[in-house]
Amino acid sequence: MIEMHHVTKIYSNGVKALDNINIEIKKSEFVFLVGPTGAGKTTFLRMILREDSPNEGQVIIDGRNIEKLHASKIPYLRRNIGVVFQDFKLLKTSSVFDNVAFALRVMGFSGSIIKKQVLRALDLVGLAHKKNMFPLELSGGEQQRVCIARSLVNNPAILLTDEPTGNLDPDISWEIMKVLMEINNHGTTVLVATHDKNIVNRLRKRVIALVDGRITKDENRGTYDYGEH
Repeated sequence: MIEMHHVTKIYSNGVKALDNINIEIKKSEFVFLVGPTGAGKTTFLRMILREDSPNEGQVIIDGRNIEKLHASKIPYLRRNIGVVFQDFKLLKTSSVFDNVAFALRVMGFSGSIIKKQVLRALDLVGLAHKKNMFPLELSGGEQQRVCIARSLVNNPAILLTDEPTGNLDPDISWEIMKVLMEINNHGTTVLVATHDKNIVNRLRKRVIALVDGRITKDENRGTYDYGEH
């Protein structure tokens, strides 16, 4: 599903964000990506989205070397990858329904398909009953669940989440993680970049640790530590 072969990324300021990364993440896996600030976690996610390109190596998504994709094909790649941010990025003057529907409208789907897909996504995150409310009327945890619904509305095969619980209290963070696990149970490959030690230790999923752009640990049923480096 997701492969990186000898991937190195060096930015123009000389920072080596990724250093000879070799990894394979299979379909339907649930993976935590951990490491200190500046370890390369966000760059790792950006490589999968083709928002950054490696200086060396290959990034393979579903059997395709995405570095060889024509620019016109990149939006189609991204339609199959859902993304959840720490800071929500919701449209404050649009309803929950319209926030989730936004991408489908841009892609030109019919009203009936949009309604079906949006309500399915909202139902999955437990917010169908709040579809007519606005983001500022929701709690932080509910806003994050709207973000998750928005990322799922196009039935992506991969879900990338960058610090999805970073602004939430522990109880709400756990509710968000239960939603992500349920999504994973439906067959979506889920990759969570996080600093939330308690959640990582509690769930004991696969843990990939990055330090200074290098993988220092890749462990099934892992815990929150960075391995040897």
